[in-house]
Amino acid sequence: MTRTPAHDEPHGTGLGARLNWLRAAVLGANDGVVSTAGLVVGVAGATDDRGALLTAGLAGLLAGSLSMAAGEYVSVSTQRDSEKAALATERRELQETPEAELAELAGLLEGKGLSREVAREAAVQLTERDALRAHAEVELGIDPDDLTNPWHAAGASFLAFTVGALLPLLAIVLPPASARVPVTVLSVLAVLAVTGWWSARLGEAAAVPAVLRNMGGGAVAMAVTYAAGHLLGAAGV
Repeated sequence: MTRTPAHDEPHGTGLGARLNWLRAAVLGANDGVVSTAGLVVGVAGATDDRGALLTAGLAGLLAGSLSMAAGEYVSVSTQRDSEKAALATERRELQETPEAELAELAGLLEGKGLSREVAREAAVQLTERDALRAHAEVELGIDPDDLTNPWHAAGASFLAFTVGALLPLLAIVLPPASARVPVTVLSVLAVLAVTGWWSARLGEAAAVPAVLRNMGGGAVAMAVTYAAGHLLGAAGV
């Protein structure tokens, strides 16, 4: 007996949303790594005092994570407001011009490759089942029961940035003074290689260029801030 191979490919609109959240988490952690590493390495260029490094690192972690969370909250709140406004408009149009909306839905389905007759029948059935949901998903690309949540986005950004920032913070304060900068630089570059590879995988892009870009950007940031900190320290600022 021939068995049909199992098909494990995930389906549904939730897949794209999950990938977007995962990509945002990777990028948020990457921002935490690079910005905090640049900060603590810059301070290390001016002083080897552990207290000063810890204070600078914690301040950078809190400022960055809160800034990321606030920015994400504002951005996603705006998106949610736009989604709710679009749904309200669609609800009003369905009440005022149902026939025109039915024809519009049929046209959209026909544009997706259905024949005119099948598109019309599908539009009628979808409208009878849930007209608003049909128009929201086909016309607007919105799931009315799963609007974007600004609090979730803010919390995810805060957590991702914090996790990323903890690595350079710990790497700069835990080792002995002579090893702090080398340990931090190597640790950060290793993590940036991983996040670069993972972001490329999520985007189905070539991994090597993404890894090199990620590591190169982090290396430049740390080199510039270390040089600036060293010059300021030498000048007695």
